[in-house]
Amino acid sequence: MTTASGGFDGLDERGVPSFARGYEKHPGKIGRTTAESERAWPRERRAPEGAPNVVLILLDDMGYSDIAPFGSEIATPNLDRLANTGVRLTNYHTTPVCSPARAAIMTGLNPHRAGFAGVANSDPGFPGTRLELDEDVLAMPEILRSHGYATFALGKWHLTRDALMNDAGDRSTWPVQRGFDRYYGTTEGCNSFFHPNRLVVDNSPVDMGDVPDDYYLTDDLTDQAVGMIKGLRANDSRKPFFMYFAHHAMHGPLGVKADDLAKYRGRYDVGWDEIRKQRHARQLEDGIFPEGTPLPPRDVGAARFDVEAWDSLPAEEREVYARYMEVYAAMVDNVDQSLGRIMDTLEELDELDNTIIVFTSDNGGTMEGGTEGTRSYMSRFVHIHGITPDWERDVERDLSLIGGPQTMVHYPRGWGMASNTPFRFYKGQTFAGGVRVPFLMSWPEGLRRDDGDNGIRGQYQYVTDVLPTLLDMIGVKTPGVRHGQPTKSIDGYSFGPVLWDGDALSTHTEQYAEYGGSRGFYRDGWKILTAHAPGTPFTDAEWELYHVAVDPNEMNNLAESEPEKLAELAAAWERAAWENTVFPLPSLGHLETSIRRPAEREFEKPVRILPGTPKLERYRSSQLIYLRSFDVEIDVNYYHGDQGILVAHGDQGGGYAVYIENGRVALAYNEYGRMHDVVADEELRQGPTTLRLSAVALPDFRWSFTLSDGDRELATIDSVMMLLGMAPFSGIDVGVNRSGPVHWGIHERHRTFPYSGDLRSVTYLPGRSADYDPALILEAERNAAAAFD
Repeated sequence: MTTASGGFDGLDERGVPSFARGYEKHPGKIGRTTAESERAWPRERRAPEGAPNVVLILLDDMGYSDIAPFGSEIATPNLDRLANTGVRLTNYHTTPVCSPARAAIMTGLNPHRAGFAGVANSDPGFPGTRLELDEDVLAMPEILRSHGYATFALGKWHLTRDALMNDAGDRSTWPVQRGFDRYYGTTEGCNSFFHPNRLVVDNSPVDMGDVPDDYYLTDDLTDQAVGMIKGLRANDSRKPFFMYFAHHAMHGPLGVKADDLAKYRGRYDVGWDEIRKQRHARQLEDGIFPEGTPLPPRDVGAARFDVEAWDSLPAEEREVYARYMEVYAAMVDNVDQSLGRIMDTLEELDELDNTIIVFTSDNGGTMEGGTEGTRSYMSRFVHIHGITPDWERDVERDLSLIGGPQTMVHYPRGWGMASNTPFRFYKGQTFAGGVRVPFLMSWPEGLRRDDGDNGIRGQYQYVTDVLPTLLDMIGVKTPGVRHGQPTKSIDGYSFGPVLWDGDALSTHTEQYAEYGGSRGFYRDGWKILTAHAPGTPFTDAEWELYHVAVDPNEMNNLAESEPEKLAELAAAWERAAWENTVFPLPSLGHLETSIRRPAEREFEKPVRILPGTPKLERYRSSQLIYLRSFDVEIDVNYYHGDQGILVAHGDQGGGYAVYIENGRVALAYNEYGRMHDVVADEELRQGPTTLRLSAVALPDFRWSFTLSDGDRELATIDSVMMLLGMAPFSGIDVGVNRSGPVHWGIHERHRTFPYSGDLRSVTYLPGRSADYDPALILEAERNAAAAFD
């Protein structure tokens, strides 16, 4: 009912009628005009007064002793600055491989509870292997943004399943959807440092085009990081930021700038045995380990992990192997330079003292380079059921190319052993070499050391503790909800007491581990573990027992002499496994990675690609050719003088391309670094034509290729190694070869070589899978088992 004055009955205390809509959140009076109303604004979401910035730097595959504060000879002056003003956690543990560590550090959850039992390159179909952060999982940037922080991410993400990285994929687990305001990097697990594959800016892949000759990925990421900091401060003088800088270094393929490499030329001619001894001596001298802590013999352990004595190697092998380590060392040096640039920027803004900087690695140093290392990383990285013993894992290249853009290299296992000094074994194992990594934290304004405190902390702590520790230091809590729904409780424990008091007890007294069937459990200075051989039964006989409080190198297996302790810890592992969705354990060995959800068969359908289409993503592209025969139809309206790339798939790590140059069509095949280039004898017919590239799957993981024009056979390649594993690492490009070039000579002559004529389309026609495709083998085994039942 209206009043005589034109008003309404049922007004609230602000003068708003009961039926009015849209005024519920406004606290002030509302009249018919602004003169009769009270202005009010929503409260700004601001961090606590004086809240510190946070810079979390995560290295990839860097071993315990690879930086100077943990014993290295590599020059890392900026990391030395962190160590001199902060703390070193010398008993910090992580997961055996990368994606689980990233999930744990981002969420504070045990990796399997976060859905990451392994790396985000498979899809086994169980709760612990979702390989996506679920809707009820809060990530660190989401928590900090809710408390008024700006959130930036750079570099490697690898928390999105590879099948979701393409342009049509669900982006709900990409960085921006998980709480980052800005992102610059790659969702993929590794990358080229010279011609990166598929960089993502915020939420969209970008075309890198023709990158300059002096491009280097770490420098590019650092430029972006510095720009984000400066941009924020130019627009808001008070807002703190969280920066997650996840380096692609030190993951293979290794690559480095020439001027950084020059600093280390000849430095590693002494070999891995001597470097390891030198690092161990520095660790003892610096108090990282107690005097008398032994260095395990080089040949301790299972044969598949053993390393030859450096002095027993032929001189020509020592020369090549030393070159690999020079590249690795120069990359560590460059990472330190990156940190220095960030620190200098913060110092220039007068914010360095109130910035928490964390520096660590996702897992230990790797043995994936094999006993001899490799100049063809993508062929070394092939781990497929049934691969032939004579598979070429190191395609020979000139020594002068090692570390540059024409090779994809990794160091031999012996240097991985040195990286993990003084521990045994490598990434992928639950032994200390796989899970103990360096950890530095500095906060000059809030984490001051007392006189006589060297900053070394030997208490056991785990990767899930990083998130609750940072929240504790900032003085905020997790909201406990995401999109209005309750979230999983954090598994980690703040190690704040340990930071401020070197005599404080560890806040994390027990922890399970599991990767690929290798298990582990730590409790109060004791540890059990297994070195599980994939595909073999899981038995209690696998367990080894170490009293790591006095035997940090895990040299003295006490399983036989302490059966009660072993049984206690084995039972504890079993319970923890059920509590953290570890089961089921992978019983199929390497075949587990071949299992994919049926929906992915969409990627195997024929596809017609038009010129101007963005470069296809790696995994999506691979499913058109992987372990199968395939045809590629190229519809082109050719006239004399037209030239350029018709189709390209891959890069210097392996790939193929069809191009026209000087009036001749050619087929190029990069066999993991070995180039095959077949040029047609005759010029193409002018006018509309359809070229057909036919690849036939041969026995022993090989292909033959034929390029034809109707009834004319223009080029053939009889037998080459298939592109497997992560190759081709760059996706399909039509009418141009962006990012990594397949053919280095074409790159030198024409750069990306865009086609100058009338290219109509390129159509991929996937054929039958090869008989040795593990997915077919697995399906056959299942059908046989079903028939038997």
